[in-house]
Order: sequence, then structure tokens, then C-alpha cells
Amino acid sequence: MSLQPALIEYASPTLASLKCGSLFSLIPADMQQLKRKAAQLADLLAPKGLSLRLIEVGGGRVLCYMYRQAQVSAMLNGTQETAFLKEQGYPSLTVSNAVDTLCERLSTGGDFPHEVGLFLGYPVADVIAFIENKGKNCLCCGCWKCYTNACAAQKAFDKFRKCTSVYKRLFACGRSIGQLAVAA
Repeated sequence: MSLQPALIEYASPTLASLKCGSLFSLIPADMQQLKRKAAQLADLLAPKGLSLRLIEVGGGRVLCYMYRQAQVSAMLNGTQETAFLKEQGYPSLTVSNAVDTLCERLSTGGDFPHEVGLFLGYPVADVIAFIENKGKNCLCCGCWKCYTNACAAQKAFDKFRKCTSVYKRLFACGRSIGQLAVAA
């Protein structure tokens, strides 16, 4: 799958400003071409408050992280989120420094940095509970494993699925990524 269809498939809720970030994996046929297309898209989407990062993780695989800087900033200013990320060893909680730290952790392999959930808009209590429960005993599962408020999580999952369905239909009918991206 190429970059634009993948953004529609896996990042529509972020394009629509329903969540702060989306992360997905690609195995590009041509890494340099993917980097060029990602840079062009990043330039196109920046005025709408969106950023796009490619993270090479080995084996020809790339993680694509699309995020809304303002929403990530708001998350980083949350009291619980700040305390948790400092416990996880994040030295600086500016958006650029925190995203750099996350991307570095994602690229190095080893233990998966479960704090990534915060950068994807998951509730901090669910991220902490996921770690404490080692991914087991959740109340429900969708974009993330929910441990605290199943009703709210299920509503979010449904909203994200509906958004993706609508964006896939609109993209198939000729709408561009730039047209589908909601301005911040």
C-alpha cells in the first residue's frame, strides 16, 4: 500500500482532528520515493497543523507517525501525562523533543515503548493499566485496550471507524489528502 491510501486507512481520525496521532507500518518498494512523498505531504499538511514522521525500524519497514502538534502539546501539558512521561525517561516535554525521543525509542528495537499510546490519544490511565496488566484483562478492545471507561472507549472506537469509512469513500471519489485534512 502506498502512503496516501495508508494515511486514509490508518490515520483518518487524525486527519479529521478526532485524535492527536496515528501510527502505522509500511514496507516501501522504494524508500527514497517514500521519503520524497512523505516530505511533500508534510509540507502540504503543515498549514493544517499536521506533522508526518517516518521512522525506519529495520528490515525495510518504516513506521509512519502522523500527529497534530497542538493536540500533542495539550497532552504533554496534562498533569498525569507529564508525570508518567517523566517516569518513562522523557527529558524534555516540548512537542519536538518528546516526539524525537519517542521516534528514537521506536527505531531502536528492544522493548516496545508503550507510552506511544499517549502520542496516539489514548487515555493515560489505560496506558498505565496496559503496562501494569501486561496487555491482559482489558474491559474492551479497539484502537487500544481499555481498562477504565469502556463506554467512552467504545464510543471513540465507533467514531474512529465511521470517520475512516467516510474518508475512504471520499478518497475513492477523488478527494485529496489536502482536502480531507481538517485545519487545526
